[in-house]
Amino acid sequence: MTGPHVPRRRRRVRWLVTGVSVLAVLGVGTAVAVTRLASRPIAAAEAPSAPDTVAVRKMDLAERETITGELGYGAEQPLNGRRPGTITALPAQDAVLDRGSVIYQADAKPVVLFLGSLPLYRTVSTGMTDGPDVKVVEENLRDLGYRGFGTPDDEFTAATATAIKKWQKKLGIDQTGVIELGDVVVTPAAVRVSTVKAALGDDAGGEVLEYTGTTRVVTADLEEGQKDLAAAGTKVTLTIGGKQVPGTVTSVAPAVPSDSADPNAEPGFTAAVSIDGAIDAVDSGSVDVEFTSAARQGVLAVPVGALLALAEGGYAVELASGKLVAVTTGLFADGMVEVSGEGLTEGAKVVTTS
Repeated sequence: MTGPHVPRRRRRVRWLVTGVSVLAVLGVGTAVAVTRLASRPIAAAEAPSAPDTVAVRKMDLAERETITGELGYGAEQPLNGRRPGTITALPAQDAVLDRGSVIYQADAKPVVLFLGSLPLYRTVSTGMTDGPDVKVVEENLRDLGYRGFGTPDDEFTAATATAIKKWQKKLGIDQTGVIELGDVVVTPAAVRVSTVKAALGDDAGGEVLEYTGTTRVVTADLEEGQKDLAAAGTKVTLTIGGKQVPGTVTSVAPAVPSDSADPNAEPGFTAAVSIDGAIDAVDSGSVDVEFTSAARQGVLAVPVGALLALAEGGYAVELASGKLVAVTTGLFADGMVEVSGEGLTEGAKVVTTS
């Protein structure tokens, strides 16, 4: 529907969406009363000026929610020794360990890092039954330059034993052709030593260290009602050290409760976010993570300051001609509001305070 013409001599005040709307009746006999909140006071003697106008735009709108996160290397994982003996060497904190790296030593013998998705769960040697752990060993030997067994598979052969002996010779240990349980630790990717837990002389069967991934990530704690913002694959905007960079949610998992957590509190979640752009060389700190909570594409929109609150309820915009057009509002975002109304088109000029 459209509202009536309002005489230009009657001064209106703009309406601002900040909490309380003031509805005013402009006078007896006025068919439609409107209210705006003035953008600035006008002196009584000041001559009326032409109102500010703006074109109705067709655009995409997005409502955003910002959550404070932390920059780091992701969750820490414990590494427990599985070989008996005494710890005789340890890595440095922040050391990056990749395939073939010595993680620590027990009784002066190295414990080595292999990469893979399956931990070794038994001794790997001649006479063993076929299994996926054999393939893990052969894949790592191949990538470290020790071949001769063909394509890695589940079968332990004499060629596998030979490759193990060559690797053991390089490490400077007895060339047995056997990998005992505890000789190797398997992780999905290279790791960074975040905390050294053990000391030289400790029992090698306890917790040795904690490790993280090697790539900096952002973690953000979410409440139950915010979980839907952060499905894996969701694109976000990160503000790190005052610089905005894109990011992608890689995972959402139940938060690990602290010892002081309220047992009656609603369960929380932790979102891990990859950093998809270059950032400064900082290892930690607070990060603003901006999620899109609602979005509308290709809608008509005007500045919030163009809205009029009607005395009989609802909203309108005033065309440059003075005609009022009743509108239905949709999404509010970035100072703009989605509107639709009879005859309202892209490019039409409407009166606004901003």
